[in-house]
Amino acid sequence: MKIQLDVQGMSQYSKDVFPQFQNSACGPTTICVILNYHASKQSRGVNELYRMLGGTRIGLFTWRLIKNLRKLLGSGWDVSRCSLAESLKELEAGRPVAMKFDKHFTFQWFSKPTFKYHWVPLIGYEIKDDELYLLLHDNGGRNRESQIRKIRYSDNYKVLTFVKIKPR
Repeated sequence: MKIQLDVQGMSQYSKDVFPQFQNSACGPTTICVILNYHASKQSRGVNELYRMLGGTRIGLFTWRLIKNLRKLLGSGWDVSRCSLAESLKELEAGRPVAMKFDKHFTFQWFSKPTFKYHWVPLIGYEIKDDELYLLLHDNGGRNRESQIRKIRYSDNYKVLTFVKIKPR
């Protein structure tokens, strides 16, 4: 079984993102991608979201993203932390999910996840040979656009956090 949403990714290293924000703009970039996907809610740019969501040089904390995105979107939107099962249901319903890798604040110092600390848009999943794979946009790199990547959930589950963003 495979589900993959047609989501247009973007690079946090785009020339449109202020150079001083680029290294820590993965959270605002992820939110920008997800809001752009929702046709009814056009997003602000990454720089504006960086400021409005409370981005810092060390990243964007989950609690701060949820609190500030709720303020930004208003009561017509459900922005909340969710489980893996809820995330998969969101994808099945046609809505991408914000997913954070966080090796440090989950105290998984010796694990080897795909990313140490990084927000990405979760855009799909695949179950192959009884193994769950997550499909995500990686938010690009210097001189590289965002790419779709497929990662094994079992290699990363200890460091993952999911945030659903959906209209009520």
